[in-house]
Amino acid sequence: MDPVIIVGAGPVGLTLALALARQEVPCVVLDEGPGKDEPRAARTVVLREDTAALVERLTGMPLDRAGAHWAGWRSMRRKQVIREIVFDGTEPAPVHIAQHVLTGALRAALADERLVKVAVESRLDGLEQESSGVTAHTRGPKGTWWRGSYLVGCDGPRSTVRKIQDIRFPGRTAVERHAVAALRTELPWHDEALLHRLPPWRMSGPSAGEITARPLPDGVWRLDWLLPPGKDLVTPELLLTRIRETLTGWAGGTVPPYELLDTGVHTVHHRLARRWRADRVFLAGDAAHLLGALGTHGLDEGLRDADNLAWKLALAWHHGPHEALLDSYQTERRAVVAARLRAADQALPLLRGGGGLRSVVPGSSRGHDALLTEGHLGQGQLGAPGAYADSPLAPQRLEGEVPVDTPLGTPVTDVRVTAEDGTFVRLRDRLGRGALLVVLIAPGTGVWERKHWVSAGIMPQLAAAITALPHPAELLVAERYPGAAAHTVLLVRPDGHLVTALSGVRPAALYAAAEATVGGPVKAQAEAGASAGSR
Repeated sequence: MDPVIIVGAGPVGLTLALALARQEVPCVVLDEGPGKDEPRAARTVVLREDTAALVERLTGMPLDRAGAHWAGWRSMRRKQVIREIVFDGTEPAPVHIAQHVLTGALRAALADERLVKVAVESRLDGLEQESSGVTAHTRGPKGTWWRGSYLVGCDGPRSTVRKIQDIRFPGRTAVERHAVAALRTELPWHDEALLHRLPPWRMSGPSAGEITARPLPDGVWRLDWLLPPGKDLVTPELLLTRIRETLTGWAGGTVPPYELLDTGVHTVHHRLARRWRADRVFLAGDAAHLLGALGTHGLDEGLRDADNLAWKLALAWHHGPHEALLDSYQTERRAVVAARLRAADQALPLLRGGGGLRSVVPGSSRGHDALLTEGHLGQGQLGAPGAYADSPLAPQRLEGEVPVDTPLGTPVTDVRVTAEDGTFVRLRDRLGRGALLVVLIAPGTGVWERKHWVSAGIMPQLAAAITALPHPAELLVAERYPGAAAHTVLLVRPDGHLVTALSGVRPAALYAAAEATVGGPVKAQAEAGASAGSR
């Protein structure tokens, strides 16, 4: 079968290629550039717990070597500290990393993948598809035709794939603008990210009175100054003045030594593609959505797109048409991003409206701070990973279903589990392999060798039930899981979202849940694919 064609070699396209290769799906990545990225210290990304774990799993590189885990978070208003959070292990810390470092790690991992070909200086300019596959044409020194089974456009805001497929991309332009600088210096808050609203000193030039400081490795910081609406020019002289004023204000009257590394202006747009699937063509990342106001980061959602799509494409590539499963990519991911955009659009007038509730509701500024903190830290409606509870892949109410601390359709908590070979691993380390995960909660098993408990109690019955499932699954055993009683059985999707939690071994319910997760009966999927191909 032909490889999957991925258009675009940014973080989302490279992540998707790695995720597919780990599931034995060959890929061709069409990279319009030279195969490496220009170092830009001021172009950075913030990864939350789930997306950081995805990158580490695919690259094998601990991100604390390449990025900075925040030691804490501090919110200030004028001279007052409004909120402080310490990341001491009980709450996951975001990871701040330069984007070229991230893509470099992804490219290095791809270099060892025999199933992935990266075609540099290959710009897409034509695309045709029929029932059996996709044909893409690239121009450049190595312009040629490429044949693929599916094609995914990860080619950014000006996506050629999206334009060729005539998919609308409505939304809002210049929702926020920030002046950005990356510099090496010492700030009073060691390795803590800072949000400072209405600083007590007067700033030169246009300003909306909000500064963000986020640490990077080696004493480097990225500083963002929120700019007021409009198109006021941010000159180098004005930015240098702003840097000195800010550092002087934080240092208490003198400018500390600093080395300016990079500057820029970051403009945030909010857009959402009408469709994310057109038969064998899909959109992901900035080609499908743009967001990022109020401290949120669009790359998080792009990486979640890749994680969601990879296992579904892999299943269809290996086992034939699974139309309901492939359709669920758009249904799940577009709904999550649309909800995030709605939440941001509702919050923007309150936070950026120059008064609003702040002028009439006592303490509303603290509420505003809490909302901004959620966006920056990946929490709440603005930032938390989306839930797929209403997904077409969600099973109907199952007999014996019980609640745990993880809501259905949301990412599972990363706990230590025992694998089938008796080794101890992290639950998230078993994701992304194409198999469903079945996790038995069995307190006390961790102190015994596997041979002593694998044939005891309910284990043989559960193992038999897993063997009969309509899709491959891996059996794992955990000592504990938040909110789960002993003998609870969890079913987890290949991308780490919880399908169901059952009280004990219930083969019929487990089968029904697994069948729903892969889009329904395989026979029905094949018939649907044949019907779609004949149209």
